[in-house]
Amino acid sequence: MRKIKLIEVRSEIAAGTRGASLGVDAMKIASLDKKSDFFTRFDPINVPDANNFLWKGNKHPHAKYIDGVYQVLKNVYSTVESLRLEKKFPIILAGDHSTAAGTIMGIKAAHPEKRLGVIWIDAHADLHTPYTTPSGNMHGMPLAMTAHLDNRECQVNHPAAETIAYWEKIKNIGGESPKIDPKDIVFISVRDTEKPEDYLIQKYGIKNFKTSEVRDLGVSKVAQEALEILKDCDQIYISFDVDSMDSSISVGTGTPVPDGLTVEEAIQLNAELIKDKRVCCWEIVEVNPTLDTENTMAEAAFEVLEATTKSLVENF
Repeated sequence: MRKIKLIEVRSEIAAGTRGASLGVDAMKIASLDKKSDFFTRFDPINVPDANNFLWKGNKHPHAKYIDGVYQVLKNVYSTVESLRLEKKFPIILAGDHSTAAGTIMGIKAAHPEKRLGVIWIDAHADLHTPYTTPSGNMHGMPLAMTAHLDNRECQVNHPAAETIAYWEKIKNIGGESPKIDPKDIVFISVRDTEKPEDYLIQKYGIKNFKTSEVRDLGVSKVAQEALEILKDCDQIYISFDVDSMDSSISVGTGTPVPDGLTVEEAIQLNAELIKDKRVCCWEIVEVNPTLDTENTMAEAAFEVLEATTKSLVENF
């Protein structure tokens, strides 16, 4: 257990709806309801957020609050980098999914010589850029940030010069080269994409295990195949967005999508994947209890968190 470090990131400025900053504490409340001692076992690190930017007004329509997002990503990056240099395994509880870019940057900076693979369990591909985003919400951009994808081929927006300058600064956190190769991304249960994202998925041949494949092949087989795709990677990072679960469960998240995973499938999938010795970090994001009535989402998310951590401890 001493090798595992819990990181809490209460950032929500990159989400489209307010409230994801409360997700970490909602999971803590869920743990109490389930009479679990999970949170007594860790001394968490709190990463400073930049949610105060929400009160300042947004000056960047194609990359909302990008100035604040830049600050948060730098904070996450430096925290994760130092933990990985100490050979610690970060388990990250975060608000909006943009912070995953900081996580990837930190992992890569600690061991730049190691090839990093990403397993992205999410309803969304998060491959948008300021040039392609329909919403401007930056939680839809972390994979593009870390793979240095602008996707100008699919450009529909014309971001201001200041926005572009921040975008370039974000891409270069932790080094000026890309942190991941798009070919080293595996999607699971991605089912709500736009044309610019579909273009990149096709261009780089990114595999997406649809929910139907998870059912047809079985969770173990999908986990096995996902890890096999990343066989040439030295390290693997798993990012679990709770909206990968079906919208009947994921009521307490900003962008629920039908036809997702069940809680049981999510638990089994993460617990199976984390057994691979190359996995060096696991992250759970996007619980928003303000959209929930009975803390249902946080309870499901906590079940996944607890089961995944148990599997990690047993296989360390």
